[in-house]
Amino acid sequence: MNIITDKMVFGGKTLTKIDGKAVFIPYTMPGESLEIKITEEKRDYNNAEIVNIIKPSEHRVKPACPYYEKCGGCNMMHIEPGYQRELRKQMLADIFMQNGIDISDKIQIVYDRDTNYRCRFQLNDGGLSQKNANVIIPVEECICAEAPVNEWLKETPAAQRGKGRSHLFGSSFMISNGQNSGKLIVADEADDSKKSGIVVKGSSKKKLKLKENKYFSGTMLSPQNTVTVCIGGKNLSFDVRGFFQSNLFVFEKVVKLICDTLGQGERVLDMYSGCGSISAFLADKFSQVVLVEHNRDALVFAEQNMAGKSHVSYGLSGANWVKNCASTCGEFDACVIDPPRSGMEKEVCDYLCKSGIPQIRSLSCDPATHARDCAKLIAAGYSLEQIYLLDFYPNTSHIESLAVFVK
Repeated sequence: MNIITDKMVFGGKTLTKIDGKAVFIPYTMPGESLEIKITEEKRDYNNAEIVNIIKPSEHRVKPACPYYEKCGGCNMMHIEPGYQRELRKQMLADIFMQNGIDISDKIQIVYDRDTNYRCRFQLNDGGLSQKNANVIIPVEECICAEAPVNEWLKETPAAQRGKGRSHLFGSSFMISNGQNSGKLIVADEADDSKKSGIVVKGSSKKKLKLKENKYFSGTMLSPQNTVTVCIGGKNLSFDVRGFFQSNLFVFEKVVKLICDTLGQGERVLDMYSGCGSISAFLADKFSQVVLVEHNRDALVFAEQNMAGKSHVSYGLSGANWVKNCASTCGEFDACVIDPPRSGMEKEVCDYLCKSGIPQIRSLSCDPATHARDCAKLIAAGYSLEQIYLLDFYPNTSHIESLAVFVK
């Protein structure tokens, strides 16, 4: 059957309707004339695939990656990069509008490069997972990867990459690789850090000096899996098996943007602080930083990254911090919050809504939960001054965003 695609929806598929029923088609874009076939029928919608492109969009380009449409990563490489960003901007605006928030005139885009930007990869049996199939693709090059990653992929045969799940990190921002110098590290997820790590507290082994806090007792370090990068002139360390940003080119711009828009003050709350990658910069603008992070492995690195800076760390979930600590922490001049994909915990969102904190910077890796949480802040009297589309993952439909709130 022949159709003309309508708008692109969150997830990167375009929408059309056949006999009033929604049909979603991947690897397309708005306004294309296509011959399609239905591949899956659901009660409320159908999925389809392209049989023939009758009239392509003027923004359609030939994907440069030989694994495109097989690898489960990119899904917008068939679209000219500038138009990709406009489509992601439209998807972000649509999701916020579904929550009653019109951001059409408030979105700015923060981006850097369209290829060779990604430093972190999770490998399965030495390769990447094929889309919608239990198949591993032993890629020899990824167009999105930074140069050190591609050098390793080219030089390391698939049979030598190891079995199971592993973490690959390589970047021009790296200044150390575990206990060695270098630009790349591969960490097996099965590594037992307790056998070779450094106990932070409660041991006769080498200790890190941590600010005493009954809510943070420390954990283990794993030197062989430690990475240090230099971002914005600061050295930041973390465990390659934990979370860290995958596009450091954009991340460097984002932390500067956050600090520039916040200005200076006495005390700032960094909720879901991770390894302190944002706190390290906030410490230059505020007299004291309060870090809240449930992952104590990450918080050990935060203590290293915040060494010599006035701060207090809480190894708690946001909800438990609100319940046990918020009332005794005093007032804050600003808050930076960067929750997981599920968004702010209800207790955290309720706390912020009632807090009266003058400045809030809300980061998110999921526009649906971000829009939900932003709607609550707006209802509580906060003004959404600006929102930034953070283009961390070009060639994909993944959207991250930063909302600037003022009380």
